[in-house]
Amino acid sequence: MNINKYLEQFEKFTKDPTLKAMEYTMERSGSPHKSMKYVHVAGTNGKGSVCEMLNNVLIEAGYKVGKFVSPHLIRFNDGICINNVEISDEEIEEIIGPMSKIIEQYNKENEIQVKWFEVISSAALIYFAKKDCDIAVIETGMGGTWDCTNIIDPIVSVITKIGYDHTDILGSTIEEIAGHKAGIIKENSHTVFFYQEDAVEIIKNACDAKHNQLHLIKEEDISNYRYDGSFQIFNYKEYKNTKINLKGKAQIKNAAECLECVNILKSKGYKISDEAVRKGLSTVIHKARLEFLSENPLIIFDGAHNESAIINLRESIDLYYKDYPKKVYIVSILKTKDYKTVISRLCENNNAIFIFTNGIDKEKYVSNIDLYNAAKQYINEDKLYMEELEDAALLIKEKYSDSLNLIIGSFYIYKKVCELLI
Repeated sequence: MNINKYLEQFEKFTKDPTLKAMEYTMERSGSPHKSMKYVHVAGTNGKGSVCEMLNNVLIEAGYKVGKFVSPHLIRFNDGICINNVEISDEEIEEIIGPMSKIIEQYNKENEIQVKWFEVISSAALIYFAKKDCDIAVIETGMGGTWDCTNIIDPIVSVITKIGYDHTDILGSTIEEIAGHKAGIIKENSHTVFFYQEDAVEIIKNACDAKHNQLHLIKEEDISNYRYDGSFQIFNYKEYKNTKINLKGKAQIKNAAECLECVNILKSKGYKISDEAVRKGLSTVIHKARLEFLSENPLIIFDGAHNESAIINLRESIDLYYKDYPKKVYIVSILKTKDYKTVISRLCENNNAIFIFTNGIDKEKYVSNIDLYNAAKQYINEDKLYMEELEDAALLIKEKYSDSLNLIIGSFYIYKKVCELLI
């Protein structure tokens, strides 16, 4: 079975998501997901970072940890890992082979066909159970209530920063979007949430309705923040002088959510030492988030693609790279994103050069002409350029080798960027 060819036949998402296909597939696979322990993570920004932190801490504590995150960066396997080792092609085939018969039957019986993300989510859950993982950290793909992963019953639900993304499906207000994210809150369980004024009542009400204990983190719970050139350092409750090597002040909030989740797991009997916590957070790697790709020329990749992420990115650039007088942004944005808001936030008071591309697929990405036109309201046109992604990569080497080069706007260009520049 050619797995890649098999997966190509599936559309990725639907505008009217349900859990029907997931429930059908998993039930006929023996409901292996019901035998597992989980932490479930949703949110607009930061959920991937929280997953990576928790995963790393739990591995350091000696557990066998499944991790399911999206989107994948190089190939779909890299989103399904056990103790940071990605699932092999052979293991995927062993799972998807039998599952394909179930999917075929479902598609015969239902007008709305199984989607790509449903296949991958099912495979991940079956794999973690098959390999007897002690616990799995599961990231939602989109929203929460109708996300493919929401058939699990987690020990802890974590909801990170909520912002505007996928508004065509999740709603046009923070309250509506928060309602979808709150869908991962389950009966008689625990939820971790960092206080957000425009969303906190939605989360509180969902917890109350599900007899779920809310662990609400506030700004004042974090103290003694500093940055020493290598690590961000802070205090949270009993965790003093905690170091994280992920960049961006938003990561402090993500780390606090991770630490609160750790405390809940400890109260449930998990043995997690302070040493495991400290080593896990200080060594965690999160690819494609302010990732250092090259030193000469200096290249940073960040998948920031919505307003909150761009604000965090700009703050991080000002914090870590303020001494670089020349900055170049290479920008690619999917058509499903609010590109005008992204461009306005990116260009606001920004004395940089901008190169806009068509991404890796002109059918799916906002055209470089549209990005250019959105940007010229904020930036002088002598600092705006339009190129194909391949040509922009060449310009970094030929023209901007002495600049800080930031490739941003989409995780899906990561593979192509690495092929071109590394």
